[in-house]
Amino acid sequence: MAPIIFDNSYARLPENFFTRTEPTPVAAPRLVKFNRPLALEMGLDADALERDGAAVFSGNRLLAGSEPIAMAYAGHQFGQFVPQLGDGRAILLGEVVRPDGARRDIQLKGSGQTPWSRRGDGRAAIGPVLREYIVSEAMHALGIPTTRALAAVTTGQPVYRETILPGAIFTRVAASHIRVGTFQYFAARGDTDSIRALADHVIDRHYPELAGADDRYLKLVDAVAERQARLIARWLGVGFIHGVMNTDNMAVSGETIDFGPCAFMDTYDPRTVFSSIDQMGRYAYGNQPMIGQWNIARLAETLLPLIHETPGEAVDLANDAVTRFMERFQEHWKAVIRAKLGLGVQEEDEDTDLIRAFLALLYEQKADFTLSFRRLSDAAAGEGADATFASLLADPQSAGPWLSRWRQRLSRDERLPDQRATMMRAVNPAFIPRNHKVEEALAAATENQDFSLFEALNDVLARPFEDQPAFASYAEPPKPGEEVLQTFCGT
Repeated sequence: MAPIIFDNSYARLPENFFTRTEPTPVAAPRLVKFNRPLALEMGLDADALERDGAAVFSGNRLLAGSEPIAMAYAGHQFGQFVPQLGDGRAILLGEVVRPDGARRDIQLKGSGQTPWSRRGDGRAAIGPVLREYIVSEAMHALGIPTTRALAAVTTGQPVYRETILPGAIFTRVAASHIRVGTFQYFAARGDTDSIRALADHVIDRHYPELAGADDRYLKLVDAVAERQARLIARWLGVGFIHGVMNTDNMAVSGETIDFGPCAFMDTYDPRTVFSSIDQMGRYAYGNQPMIGQWNIARLAETLLPLIHETPGEAVDLANDAVTRFMERFQEHWKAVIRAKLGLGVQEEDEDTDLIRAFLALLYEQKADFTLSFRRLSDAAAGEGADATFASLLADPQSAGPWLSRWRQRLSRDERLPDQRATMMRAVNPAFIPRNHKVEEALAAATENQDFSLFEALNDVLARPFEDQPAFASYAEPPKPGEEVLQTFCGT
């Protein structure tokens, strides 16, 4: 059996959608991490890939049936439009069809220069590769739609950034790598035929229920907006900050993509920013819904010629779809936060105010976001755990009034306390990729070629909703001096 059987639908699109280019071989590849469960889920020959992974996942050995391409796209980067970006250090090897019929891309990141590299070297350092592996797999374990990590290899070659760093290549699996910026690339060139071909491809691949509808291109905007609204609501539910929500980093499939300067919030503050390049806080935690809507508006703009032949009518229809984004987000966010607070299925008028009061309490008391919800899950089982939750606040006494309101609200729910606590623990993780733990693992790998902390972190994050007493330190927020205040893109 071949390790990977490819069926490359994107490579069958017109040649202006991509450039054909092969990975540049590396000196001494070493397989650092192979995601065997994911390989089996995809129907791949895991034994062969584990045996030959260094060569395959470095790009040194091209498998039969692969058609390596670098995809064309444009994008708004921090609000400024760049008409030509493209895969400057990533090469799509091809696509596989899983046993369940779902199609998945397999892409190498850091595999060498492409025609889209501009002045870049097309390579990646070990730190960003391991960060993407950790965070993408953690997001999957948290139940959030995301691209996945299939493998990480070191190259045996240095890369030159501010310092000299060990090189590495990341193998990413995605429902597709089509972005809002892919549509923008053709719109910037006035190429309506290519926009139509791309939209039809996306509908066929991701939204087949829209095929044949007269207004399918308008419905495509609606469908992408729905998935993005739901996705961002779930990001906020775990304190995730993407860091670079440019239009070239928004996948139309509805998956989280491109884990550059991403981070997870410790102390709750909607203004939280970690990315070193986000000087104005455009992509702060609390701004992500608005940016999602802004990005959907950019997608809608590219589809105007397909939405209606009359420009004014097309704009009106697209505006309606874009406006609905925030309503959708609010619905999804309310569902996420109500579940996290254990409020049950039946919504009451006071729930919104109770939610706002809780978040205000966390903000005013400088409480840890993740631990606060986890300890509240324990408190749901009985008042004996109230003190544990209150101890997270700067002034523990301030918890009393809100807890009283919360318990009064819960008293009207038919569920037993233990049932409620179990359900809350299933949506309130004990473990997230704490930034200081991620950086600790990356530093050990970069400086000492020690991957033990990376392995341990991956093991813990694979079971985020379970109490793991042996790894209690991984659930704790950083101590003074351990805080990570900035994260970096790594390109």
